[in-house]
Amino acid sequence: MTRTRTAALVAAVLAAAMALAGCTSSSGDTSGGGGGAGTDELKAGVFLDVTSWDPALADIGFDGPYLSAVYDPLVALDKDAQPVPALATSWDWSPDRLTLTLHLRQGVTFDDGQKFDAAAAVANLQHLKSGVRSGQAYLNVAGVEAKGADAVDVHLSKRDDALLYFMGLGRSWMASPAAIQAGSLANGPAGSGPYTYDKTQSTPQSQYVFTKKKEHWDATTYPFQTVRLLPITDQTASFNAMLSGQLNVQFANAANLPKAQQNGWNVAQKASSWVGVQFADRTGAQVKALGDQRVRQAIGYAFDAAGILKAVGNDSGTVTDQLWPVDSPIYDKSMNDKYKTDMAKAKKLLADAGYPNGFSVKMPMSPIFQAWQPAANQTFGELGVKVDWQNMQMPDYQKNAPTYPMFLAVIAMDANDMATLTDQVTSAQWYNPNPSLDKFPEVKALADQVEKADPGPAQAQLLKQLNAKLVDLAWWDVWYQANNMYFSVKGITVTPITGMMFPTLRFIQRG
Repeated sequence: MTRTRTAALVAAVLAAAMALAGCTSSSGDTSGGGGGAGTDELKAGVFLDVTSWDPALADIGFDGPYLSAVYDPLVALDKDAQPVPALATSWDWSPDRLTLTLHLRQGVTFDDGQKFDAAAAVANLQHLKSGVRSGQAYLNVAGVEAKGADAVDVHLSKRDDALLYFMGLGRSWMASPAAIQAGSLANGPAGSGPYTYDKTQSTPQSQYVFTKKKEHWDATTYPFQTVRLLPITDQTASFNAMLSGQLNVQFANAANLPKAQQNGWNVAQKASSWVGVQFADRTGAQVKALGDQRVRQAIGYAFDAAGILKAVGNDSGTVTDQLWPVDSPIYDKSMNDKYKTDMAKAKKLLADAGYPNGFSVKMPMSPIFQAWQPAANQTFGELGVKVDWQNMQMPDYQKNAPTYPMFLAVIAMDANDMATLTDQVTSAQWYNPNPSLDKFPEVKALADQVEKADPGPAQAQLLKQLNAKLVDLAWWDVWYQANNMYFSVKGITVTPITGMMFPTLRFIQRG
């Protein structure tokens, strides 16, 4: 199963690079204007432009604010990233968890007059399953069928405990079946969402304006009468827009935190991605040394993760060697000292593995990863690992990096524990093309037990055991979990959700 988030990767790396530069302008009004309590207009700097108005082609990371304005999802997420009803008012699983029955909301109409019903839901789910991006969430779906006018059955070929989470994350937006059939979604949205897209006030790539519908089944969730979404990639420009009042919410740079606090703005942040060294070759097929657990552990001990987080990430994150999010019940704080920086221990492990003088390896490098390159050069050099950096541009990096035995990585995380297992361990992803579980029988056995266990405490306990095993094996060299940060003026609150690079509109509220 592959669930790529290209925009999330690019944004996270660019944000880290901007944090390293730490350069902002202090010009403009520093009063933090732009509205607060009682404001009727949300003006959000969302970092990236909309990828597509077609939910099947949209990016799961940064397109959320745009699509949540004009589309309703079948399933939404709450503040704890748990699936909650939306156009699907409830759902039931069959005893074998291979059939998901979704019971649908009635009385909903798309903007073009089409009726939302079971036939519309089937058309959408089939469209999403076949989508280049959205289909990645439905790989275990064998088929979908209407069950009367107000329910659908989703049949799975394999149990998928993360399906509802991915639907809520941004893979169940419902569009007009007529627009899907006509192939017109690339030209603009056709949904039933809480806002109407105002093309007359909008300027693509500059700002997108949405006006609230007078009557919408979930109107109370969306308090703003008008929403303006401004894609501003340059974070210095975005911060200055906050200072001048052009924005009242911003995807933020941690380097600007002191000034944000000085202005009395609200600050919200949450783990969004893990940063470190990804081992694409854990079996030693390309570089024999990496097939030895002690070598991977040595690399873990060698890096000064806390120093890198401070230098590159402005301390906006958590030093850890785990990739289940820090607020997950699977995350174990007691394991965070497992690879506490110890170069002497790292060198001994390398020597014990038969590499007292280190080894040679080729690694890819891209301009936006150069923020981490000095630390990598220093650490690998001291350890005796001789790196031959292969320079390439960012699009080629994501394509080619996993063909190298190891590479510097910024990988988006998930708020759902089973999604983390699927995305980070058991399935092929762009960053993990060869999971090679068959070469690690203890990992495979635990993963199989997790997937067969009933959701709940027993499954969580097995996941904890698997997490501990992966850390011990140095499955990756995680340095830290990086936070996404958001600034908002007084009177507006943002609730970050791991898995969403920018939260959907339901998580931006007055208060």
